Amino acid sequence: MAEIFSAILLLIAVIDPMGSVPVYLEATKNFDTNQRKKIAINSSLIAFFVLFFFIVVGQIILDGMEISLEAFQISGGVILFLFAISMVLGESKPESEMSLITDYKKVTIFPVALPSIASPGAILAVVLMTDNKIYSITQQLITIVELAFVVGLTCLVLLVSNKIQKRIGEGGIIVISKVMGLILAAYAAQSILSGIKTFFMS
Repeated sequence: MAEIFSAILLLIAVIDPMGSVPVYLEATKNFDTNQRKKIAINSSLIAFFVLFFFIVVGQIILDGMEISLEAFQISGGVILFLFAISMVLGESKPESEMSLITDYKKVTIFPVALPSIASPGAILAVVLMTDNKIYSITQQLITIVELAFVVGLTCLVLLVSNKIQKRIGEGGIIVISKVMGLILAAYAAQSILSGIKTFFMS
């Protein structure tokens, strides 16, 4: 149970549902209520399938290139750590992703689904969390279910985004996003340390 909670927390940190709220509100400001609901649902579905695609393809690439577990843990951890640092110290997720909006008529895929929900950090995290060398098929299937749960939660957050924005404001959302960055940084550091430990013990 603790492992499931930990995995869900990590997925929430990398996907950062609250951080997607201002991006979604800005991207859909020219649409009516029904259209906005469709965008929230479709964006979430697209993001899930993109992440699922990388779970499958990422593993094939790793196996094909014969990348060692230790190398992937360390390199993946370093990249996730840098991504987390940018969440904590850099421009906030809402600010950076709202600046990507160039066409308000086509926002379902970009930037709502990508990169707001299925961010580069989320893609790397799901590949790390479903590595065949560490996790059994059962564990990987559980991770996919956890991913579906978190993406579903993100969709729900987007559907009630107006209420969230009014209740805690954009400043509160940015603070939550930075806390998610801290959680992600801790996971990334653990991945790096695990890779180093495994390398020297082998």
